[in-house]
Amino acid sequence: MKRVLITNEVPSDVFAPLAGTAEVIFGPSNGNLMPRNEVLQLGPTLDGIINQGELRADAELLDHCPRLHIVANIAAGTENLDGALMAQRGVWATNTPGVYCQATADLTLAFLLCLARRVLRADAFVRSGKWDQFQPGVWDGDLLEGRTLGIIGYGRIGKAVAHRARAFGMNIVHHGRSPSDEPGYRSLDTLLQEADYVSLHVPLTPETRGLMNRMRFGQMKRGAYFLNMARGKTTVEADLVTALECGHLAGAALDVFEDEPKVHPKLLAMPNVVLAPHIGGGTHQSRQAARCLAVENVARVLRGEAPITPINLPMLAASTPPTNPASRALREKIYPPT
Repeated sequence: MKRVLITNEVPSDVFAPLAGTAEVIFGPSNGNLMPRNEVLQLGPTLDGIINQGELRADAELLDHCPRLHIVANIAAGTENLDGALMAQRGVWATNTPGVYCQATADLTLAFLLCLARRVLRADAFVRSGKWDQFQPGVWDGDLLEGRTLGIIGYGRIGKAVAHRARAFGMNIVHHGRSPSDEPGYRSLDTLLQEADYVSLHVPLTPETRGLMNRMRFGQMKRGAYFLNMARGKTTVEADLVTALECGHLAGAALDVFEDEPKVHPKLLAMPNVVLAPHIGGGTHQSRQAARCLAVENVARVLRGEAPITPINLPMLAASTPPTNPASRALREKIYPPT
């Protein structure tokens, strides 16, 4: 029987597609993820790996896993997967695109409201025991209706955020990789100058790494707010701190961090900054859906079929043949020899 590792412990019911096909090995039961060195130790026995997007699938991992057929991310991101190298070795790489879209959009609106209405500071004040009377005006925040939300990255998540924000009466401007005919499209420079709130929803690519930096924060309106719901390395945190310290920006909300899980120490001390430990897609429903999709991807590959959401399928038709016999047979099934 084949063996599949999942790097943490999850409900066992999601593994029904692997019943009778593979033995499932679970990671830690305390919410943590299996350390890389332990994964490497198990490597020679593994036919499939399911991870949360934290495990680098690189040459070292592949060298330790000669039986491996697939690495499945329970995540939309793919930065940890060397798709080209994996394809050369005959290993599928998959992710779970779109599954976390609605959950991330929900959290974006939660962050917007926390910033606009100073929710965390008000909560801390009540808990401090200092509140002794009604104080009209002291805790007044910002009305979202009529404000402009600038969305950088107008894919599925960006559009879901726009849909929710319009319900609050916000004006939407947006920017994506390609110019768009959709109402509200702006160049990045124009968007930053117009928006009262800027929300980032881009993948991490060479073009987006460090996208939000000293220059970009300087382009934003004085008194605007910034939200990073994308990837930590899209934002230069030291530059964000500077923009907050000097008062150019009124506040920020971050679900991801440049050197995650480390957080810039000055951000931790700022009462106008909302911080979360990378929980954007974290709802019971979205997490379960992502797990089920990842498991189904693994089950299909182990049955000799194509996965549902591959990221390196085109590479399997490359001239360099996969080294794993099952993957080579699968490639020939999808791309019959001419």
